[in-house]
Amino acid sequence: MKKLVVALVLTLGFYGTAQTKSELLKHYEEFYDQMRLQGDVDGVINAITHLNVLSPSKERMDTLAYIYANDNQHLQALNTIGIEKVDSDSDLAVQVKAISLKALNQPKRALEQFEILYQRNPNAYLAYELSDLKIQLGDNAGALTHIEYGIANSKEDMRYAFYERQQPYEVPLKAAFLHLKGLVQFNTDKENIDAAIATIDQALAIDPNFNLASLSKQALTARKQAPAEEQKQ
Repeated sequence: MKKLVVALVLTLGFYGTAQTKSELLKHYEEFYDQMRLQGDVDGVINAITHLNVLSPSKERMDTLAYIYANDNQHLQALNTIGIEKVDSDSDLAVQVKAISLKALNQPKRALEQFEILYQRNPNAYLAYELSDLKIQLGDNAGALTHIEYGIANSKEDMRYAFYERQQPYEVPLKAAFLHLKGLVQFNTDKENIDAAIATIDQALAIDPNFNLASLSKQALTARKQAPAEEQKQ
């Protein structure tokens, strides 16, 4: 009889735990829907975190990391899904890793993730990211390959955003590629500054308000006019 009572208590305990977990899952699913409706990012993060604790899901983890990254919480995003190169990662997870690693000034690791995305779905926007990162890492030949692809595949309605000013701005993607091409030309042959300036002028012809291209042209023009001793430094 005593054993029967113990078994009954244990059974009821497990039932109560399962019922509580089910109720909590329902609560946080409803809470998540409400936070989304209100546009409350912190609330959405809170809801998904609780749901992952109650019922772990890779899809929800990827979503949580994406929300962190989209809110410029890049360290939290990477703490959620890691920084390793994993071929089985979802496109969303790879995208989050790529964007967050780039934002945290980790170009080599970011490049690995962008290359996975490009292998899965090559397009001009990814080609730009690869070009930019390869220039930073000193791979000018590799960057030029992606730049030529990007110029050939940039459509008129494609634009790229820049943030070096207080007020972000966009330029046609083709102009952004031409600016990078000018930088590669200079990096490859520092004696032929005119060629680099001419290419950047093509970018400015497409968009005269391309601030970063204007700054690059000013720097190259100043270098060209500087004494030979200064150019060698």
